[in-house]
Amino acid sequence: MLGLTHVVLTCVSRDDLADGGAEQFVRCLDAIRRRCPSTSLEVLPSDFGGNFEAVDRLADSMPDVYNYNTETVPRLFSEIRGPIPNFERSLEMFRRIKRRQPTIRLKSGLMLGLGETDDEVRRVLHQLRGAGCDSITLGQYLQPSPDCIAVQRFVPPEEFKRWEAEAQNVGFSSVAAGPFVRSSYRYY
Repeated sequence: MLGLTHVVLTCVSRDDLADGGAEQFVRCLDAIRRRCPSTSLEVLPSDFGGNFEAVDRLADSMPDVYNYNTETVPRLFSEIRGPIPNFERSLEMFRRIKRRQPTIRLKSGLMLGLGETDDEVRRVLHQLRGAGCDSITLGQYLQPSPDCIAVQRFVPPEEFKRWEAEAQNVGFSSVAAGPFVRSSYRYY
């Protein structure tokens, strides 16, 4: 055995499957639980194309953490996430999971440096927390290839510290903020 204490399951969007891959997530969670019952489990799926039955199926399998990355502010959402994902749908997904399975820790992540304003980030933090999100990660956007959106600015470390304090004041139970923080960073 590998001795893992926490596992994060993720995948690329599975638009080719009717449930977006939700059942495969459930099967993986079940298999890990059988072999490693003390390992905590985090899922980082897509929004299943708005298929809330798939969201319900995965939430009902009771991962310890349900992570869905908002990634950016609503004004930049379609530019960053593409034309299909929807910010309001993301918030509804969090509300739905929290109503259905209140003990699951909800987590999201934002990338900074894409051209967002402080007021927009602040508003998203409040919206996520209001939708039941418990944990937040804030990291620096890094352009993965020349074909991707360019970095608008590099956020200084002291600004990440300020965002960490502000997110804690909004009520997030755990916050990870820094230039190298990514969505799978830390369990809580």
